[in-house]
Amino acid sequence: MSDIETIMRTAPVVPVIVVEDLDHAVPLAEALVAGGLRALEVTLRTPVALDAIRAMKQVPGAIVGAGTVTNQEELEDAIDAGSEFIVSPGLTDTLARAAIRHEIPFLPGTATAGDIMRGLDLGLTHFKFFPAMAAGGLPALKALAAPFGQCKFCPTGGISLQNAAEWLAFDPVLCVGGSWVAPKGTPDQAKIEAIAKEAAAL
Repeated sequence: MSDIETIMRTAPVVPVIVVEDLDHAVPLAEALVAGGLRALEVTLRTPVALDAIRAMKQVPGAIVGAGTVTNQEELEDAIDAGSEFIVSPGLTDTLARAAIRHEIPFLPGTATAGDIMRGLDLGLTHFKFFPAMAAGGLPALKALAAPFGQCKFCPTGGISLQNAAEWLAFDPVLCVGGSWVAPKGTPDQAKIEAIAKEAAAL
């Protein structure tokens, strides 16, 4: 089991994936991995998400995690499905302690200094900054990160190919989360691989 920093440094962009049709899971994962994006965040927003994680785990080179994990029950389900890391939109003591207990790489969402301080109290130093654009964009993260030099971030929410490089240029940002690399609908593998290559080169 690798740690969350290793996963965050796998590629500059972590695809935020919503799988609505299980048949799309493997072709999508294959295209993203071929394009250089190996850490895949499958959001638990659809009925097939857990099965999609199981299916994508079979793709060579893929590091598959669960996103939108909001409570302990979802955490257990995600781990049972084979998730290698866990991403949450927020940070609660209950969820964080459960993730720590399972020794699974965990990236909780933060948007305030209080969130980060709560995470630090639990021994966490790596956070998702969410919702990145709605929470004030890069100026907000720069102000927020200043008192917490030991922390690293993955901004997610409103990140696109157009603004990703600007975020990635900020030293505490190890990667960004983006849904633009995993468009909904039937996967056009060649197109997705090309989008992934562009993102991996950021």
